[in-house]
Amino acid sequence: MNSHRYPDADIDAIYRVIAERRDMRHFLPTPVDSAVLAHILQAAHQAPSVGLMQPWRFIRITNTDTRKAIHQLVDEERVQTAQAIGEYESTTRMAEFLRLKVEGILDCGELLVATLCDKREDHIFGRRTLPEMDIASVSCAIQNMWLAARAEGLGMGWVSIFDPVKLSALLQIPSGAKPIAVLCLGHVNTFYKEPMLVETGWKQAKPLSEMVMENCWTTDKQGHTDE
Repeated sequence: MNSHRYPDADIDAIYRVIAERRDMRHFLPTPVDSAVLAHILQAAHQAPSVGLMQPWRFIRITNTDTRKAIHQLVDEERVQTAQAIGEYESTTRMAEFLRLKVEGILDCGELLVATLCDKREDHIFGRRTLPEMDIASVSCAIQNMWLAARAEGLGMGWVSIFDPVKLSALLQIPSGAKPIAVLCLGHVNTFYKEPMLVETGWKQAKPLSEMVMENCWTTDKQGHTDE
């Protein structure tokens, strides 16, 4: 008997929220309750971080003009991404990408920008050989937000299609800091039954069996190196 184990109902709830979390793009304009937003941000702040550096910084966007400007930056990069897909893959694939809804910036109840803090070079613990662990730490905070939001019945979408230099200038982010994600948070009509990219036919998720190896890096059953 493991005395540290949660009750079965609590364990089921944890696995359920993980399984039902979705990267949302479709939102309702209903405002997010301020107390719920505070709880979700606190969940982010309770995330693990390498060397307890807590590199996450969140900018809440409440100005309508700033929200529209962020949307414009994302739309500009959406077109650039489509062109890159067309050059690398095919014009058909480019057209398919342009039909995807990749953000809900103008629709969601709350818009936040998650950034890395500045002066990260001061934090050496756990980062001397892996400096990118600061990004990993912010990602943990974002994941906490995602799960907390889903538990609260809210959707969240991570938008990474933007030029970080332009977004930094827009939001007056100091030199050395860097925006990582534009986060759309809000009420939704329904949650996707599968990840949206699966539902739209853009891509199929790989099974766990292709992701787990033992003792050393191995190749899959088709003879290709795992990626």
